[in-house]
Amino acid sequence: MKKYLITCCLLIAVSAVQAQLADFTLQGKIKGLTSGKIKLAYTGSGDKFIQDSAVIQNGAFAFKGAIAEPVMAYISSDKAGQNFDDPNRASFFLSPGKLTIELTAGDFRALKVTGSTTHAEYAELEKQKKSQMDKIRVLSAAYSKANMVYINAKKEGKTEAELDALKELATQAKDRMDPLREEMDKIDMAFIKSHPDSYYSAYSLRWKVSSIPLQESKALYAKLSDRIKESASGKEIAKEIKSLEGGSPGSVASVFAVNDINGQPISLADFKGKKYVLLDFWASWCVPCRKGNPHLISLYNKYKDKGLEIIGVSDDDSNLTAWKKAVETDKIGIWKHVLRGLKRTPQGGFDKSTDITEPYAIHSLPTKILVDKNGVIIGRYGGGGEGDEAMDKKLAEIFN
Repeated sequence: MKKYLITCCLLIAVSAVQAQLADFTLQGKIKGLTSGKIKLAYTGSGDKFIQDSAVIQNGAFAFKGAIAEPVMAYISSDKAGQNFDDPNRASFFLSPGKLTIELTAGDFRALKVTGSTTHAEYAELEKQKKSQMDKIRVLSAAYSKANMVYINAKKEGKTEAELDALKELATQAKDRMDPLREEMDKIDMAFIKSHPDSYYSAYSLRWKVSSIPLQESKALYAKLSDRIKESASGKEIAKEIKSLEGGSPGSVASVFAVNDINGQPISLADFKGKKYVLLDFWASWCVPCRKGNPHLISLYNKYKDKGLEIIGVSDDDSNLTAWKKAVETDKIGIWKHVLRGLKRTPQGGFDKSTDITEPYAIHSLPTKILVDKNGVIIGRYGGGGEGDEAMDKKLAEIFN
């Protein structure tokens, strides 16, 4: 009887999951191809990444499956290369129900999808952002070219000064894309605010929540409809907000105890009751991080005797040589330095059990966290927090 009850419970649980799924059919046509295969990839039930393929017959193909809600899907032909921007590859929103898709070989980005309201919203926004995207593609090509020049120079053994100059040129090429991305973000944010019951709103907000102020994230999430809050993206937003709260003002700072760059033990608890601590999350490869080091040096020299300590937490676990060289080159060995503690697993994944950045919800660099003498976070700068100007003002209020 016990075995029977357990089996029944399992069947009920499985049925509940299945009841949340809805079938979809995707009927497709492609111009320029009469044979070969079309590949489709998307996230299915239980966050399982599904990869499917269909044979092209006389320019037509078909897929079927089951999903709980609209999801981003990726479609490509067997002629597509590895480049995500390949002309034989594109993305669209797959939804439950009957859908059709029209493709053109060599121009998948011009696809047409019917039957998916979420994709219609996505397509309209992509249309609004076309001008910026076209410019970004040109700038991205320039950045790739500049970056390749730097990589080749490094292989040729060019001097450090020459490499730094080439790296700066590549960074400048990359930075030119930032204003365009900001313009596109504004378009998305306007849609999110005016469409709280859209799956696209949740999908878009999910990728922005860690880079905007926490209170703004909370306000936008609060306005989402109940069904969108229960979507996969909605749940991820809630999870990220909770994580950000742990690394934002008002929360007790997560205590870590590790060895520093010189092999000496250091703990955040060492400074409780004694000093304010600015945790600087950075990396040797992070150009904006290193550009900000001269300013940090000036702040440290100004306030170190008044009770400020800085602990640099570097994302360089896989390259100790680069980490130590950056500390020496930038002359920032005047304060404490530790690694974040991210470990690689034999399976190729990551072990975050000792990762200092996790409790602080660090998802972009540079990010700085200011901790008071009581071990409480009183400032977050970058990575969803305020700017450096606010940090400067806060430190002045504390020490002047």
